[in-house]
Amino acid sequence: MNDRRIVTPASRVPRRDFLLRTGQAAAGVGAALLAGPQFARAATAEAAKPAPTPESLVKLLYESFTPGQKEKVCFAWDHEDDSRGLLRTYVNPNWMITEQELNGEFYTADQRALVRAIVEGMISPEFNERFYKQQKDDSGAFGNDAAIALFGVPGSGKFEFVLSGRHTTLRCDGDSAEHVAFGGPIFYGHAAEGFDEKPDHPGNVYWPQAVEANKLYEMLDGKQRNLALVETAPYEGDVQFRGAAGEFDGIPVAELSADQQGRLQEVLKKLVEPYRQSDRDEAIACLKKQGGLAACNLSFYKEDDIGEDGVWDIWRLEGPSFVWHYRGAPHVHVWVNVADDASVKLNA
Repeated sequence: MNDRRIVTPASRVPRRDFLLRTGQAAAGVGAALLAGPQFARAATAEAAKPAPTPESLVKLLYESFTPGQKEKVCFAWDHEDDSRGLLRTYVNPNWMITEQELNGEFYTADQRALVRAIVEGMISPEFNERFYKQQKDDSGAFGNDAAIALFGVPGSGKFEFVLSGRHTTLRCDGDSAEHVAFGGPIFYGHAAEGFDEKPDHPGNVYWPQAVEANKLYEMLDGKQRNLALVETAPYEGDVQFRGAAGEFDGIPVAELSADQQGRLQEVLKKLVEPYRQSDRDEAIACLKKQGGLAACNLSFYKEDDIGEDGVWDIWRLEGPSFVWHYRGAPHVHVWVNVADDASVKLNA
């Protein structure tokens, strides 16, 4: 086995230390109650300190870097790359934002554990296991063929942490990136059992999103299906905002019945399910500012219907500054671009 592929189990170092500190604090409160009220107040205050957030862990990670590491993976907020433009906002299905692989010798074991803790804080606890399944299926392990970069200086103004790899682009910005959800455009995907998946996409952690969307399609009447079903899908990475005056494929959500719109709300919940609550809330707030789901169109595409079973593998939910493009053939690719202002530009 190649030693560089051995990875510390998920968040073991920071989580172990945090739990140890928490346990010690709780025990300290009990002991202090016996010692007297003055000691009890001090111990209770220590125990009440907030748990670390992804943003606070990004700051710790930055402070752990040597000057040589900062030179390779830390950039100015508006750093531009010759081939990719504004590097902070670039997104791609399969890429490394810097040349230093996360599981390589460039990072220490503690730094890799911090990265894991940051990422786990960005993913909802309920989705954590599924996220790591995708990483294992697509790359062998979390951190293989993956890289990170930091833009700006955490704790002193705007900053953003970016994780990139196969079927993964995630961002943590502490609301530094104005007007956008998720810190900017993101990408997720999965090839669970190979490049070409079967019609029911066995083992694919993101296929349930398409199942939920197809439940809505089944609720449409004939006239609605004629509007919603489109012959050819746009290029999957075409997720620039079209604005309120834009022309969208599919059926306007405003033309759906109340129960159909209720089902679409369930689809939306499934789409944001993998992410922490604050990112879910920000995405929904951005959508509401541009008119909510009622300002969006929903489209399904006949193209690349795996198994020709009428369970549509490619579909898209799009509004003035909201694009969620789901391409499920030959395996799942999903491009996400959400903002509260349609003038925000995508760099892909």
